[in-house]
Amino acid sequence: MDKVLVLYSSRDGQTKKIVDVMAAEMQGYEVVTMDLHAMPKCNLSKYSKVLIGASIRYGHFHPSLMGFIHAHHEQLEVANTGFFCVNLTARKPEKSMPGTNSYMKKFLRTSPWKPRMQGVFAGALLYSRYNWWQTRIIQLIMKLTGGSTDTSKDMEFTDWEKVRQFARDFVVMR
Repeated sequence: MDKVLVLYSSRDGQTKKIVDVMAAEMQGYEVVTMDLHAMPKCNLSKYSKVLIGASIRYGHFHPSLMGFIHAHHEQLEVANTGFFCVNLTARKPEKSMPGTNSYMKKFLRTSPWKPRMQGVFAGALLYSRYNWWQTRIIQLIMKLTGGSTDTSKDMEFTDWEKVRQFARDFVVMR
């Protein structure tokens, strides 16, 4: 059975939730998931495919993402790879594709690794999990971008069928 490695960087759990849904779609593969925040050292040649997913917080990826990529970019370049990012900007249809999402474009511009497959998914606005300071910053960002500032409810913007289709497409990618 072929092995797929899925690495993720998740802050509030939405990217991990997306990874779990993807793993369930990867029928016929042994799926190994790892948290990038643990800075795993991996021999990527043990896997037939490698997928990395990372979330955006306050306009930035977690430093562990680029740390892993810089440490493994030579292996990533020769592997069968994909990358997806999770951000609230992607809640807008016109910003939900790799070619139109500013975070994906910045990632591709600054990363030494160029993944063969790319995806962008909308995340979740989880006011109930934020502290007072985080809530105020995110409310300001939402106000500036036309999003919800109502802290009384959490909102999930992830298109789960898009997530499932990406996973199915990833495992058949050559």
